[in-house]
Amino acid sequence: MNKAILLGSAGGLAVALGMLAFGFVAGNSQAAKADTVQVAQITSSTDDKASADTKIDRKEVEGIIRDYLLKNPEVLLEVQDALEAKQKEEQRLAALGVIKNSKDEIFNSTFDGVVGNPKGKVTIVEFYDYNCGFCKRAIEDMQALTKSDPDLRFVLKEFPILSPDSQKASVVSMAFHLMHPEKYGEFHTALLGGQGRATEATAIKVALSLGADEAALREKMKDPRIAETLSRTYDLATKLSITGTPSYVVGNEVIFGALGQQVLAEKIEQAKSAL
Repeated sequence: MNKAILLGSAGGLAVALGMLAFGFVAGNSQAAKADTVQVAQITSSTDDKASADTKIDRKEVEGIIRDYLLKNPEVLLEVQDALEAKQKEEQRLAALGVIKNSKDEIFNSTFDGVVGNPKGKVTIVEFYDYNCGFCKRAIEDMQALTKSDPDLRFVLKEFPILSPDSQKASVVSMAFHLMHPEKYGEFHTALLGGQGRATEATAIKVALSLGADEAALREKMKDPRIAETLSRTYDLATKLSITGTPSYVVGNEVIFGALGQQVLAEKIEQAKSAL
């Protein structure tokens, strides 16, 4: 009788009922002193006032659920898909709040380099690491987008997460940007697009090739604002659920990974439409 109730035509409902029964047994400390739970009470208005209780044993509930899942394993995939969709929506809503409350830090930090049109109507922000292979390939996306869209402002946000070498290269990069903001695009392309690993030494070499004075550059590298800015960027990335590079912020959306020029162009157009 119990199985007939739980495994009727609505199989999903059966699992839900089983789960509820199981949860009640596990979670109600007062009612769950025994290993059973009352799930239904049938009363009649006959002269005898007869009543009957239907009880489901805990092990029976577990067995019913197990049997159902073994016969219908696709349910687990549906649950996983539903969970991922829920988590993505929660992540999206959280990011909306962060972007709203941290607009200037995301889009207008004085320590970030800018390529494309500095006064462009639409801004895309890239979180990158100089030793990220995907970032190296994505540089072509940046170049193509800024070339094809004269109204695009492309912000480069240092996010060195892969190694100490990456951190040291970013310190040089940020120091160079403070000294020669007009040449930062060239510096960025040369270092990110170069062969081999980006280090403090290779970053300094690129900076000197673009006219930086080495003594002045090394002094600027000690600017405490650089470390403070990197710390704020790490905090910002955590709030935006950014854990890898490249990642982008366009309009009110966070984009994870190197998805290519076409996807970024579509997101940029969506941001324009929302203006």
